Amino acid sequence: MKPAISVITLGVSDMANSVRFYRDGLGLPTRASEKDQIAFFEMKGTMLALFPRHELAVDANISPAGSGFAGITLSHNVSSMKEVDDLISTIRKIGGNVVKVPQETAWGGYGSYFADPDGYLWEVVYNPKWKVDEEGLVIRNTD
Repeated sequence: MKPAISVITLGVSDMANSVRFYRDGLGLPTRASEKDQIAFFEMKGTMLALFPRHELAVDANISPAGSGFAGITLSHNVSSMKEVDDLISTIRKIGGNVVKVPQETAWGGYGSYFADPDGYLWEVVYNPKWKVDEEGLVIRNTD
């Protein structure tokens, strides 16, 4: 297997609300509308997909029931502490649920967590040891 993730699919309970959150609130590029059965968002080489939770479970042949922490977070790296603060401010304005306020991390960075409308956790983080280029891609230092 090649070391790449092509698509991350989130099973959502309300497609229209989730499309608006990611498209209008976070400004992620898409051609999807609130009426589409599946929505794809372009994320610099990886696609973020939204699909009805129940139908995704059926497709994977598993139960759609589930609660609590799913054991996964999605991370968005930025190039400064101010960018963390600014993005979390935007999340609050669009009705996102900030579950951990921006703060210094135990490993020397600065970050915060928010939950999307279905409770998926996103980390917004500044890592002073990594560079984030103008396209938003992470360049990890080898030092």
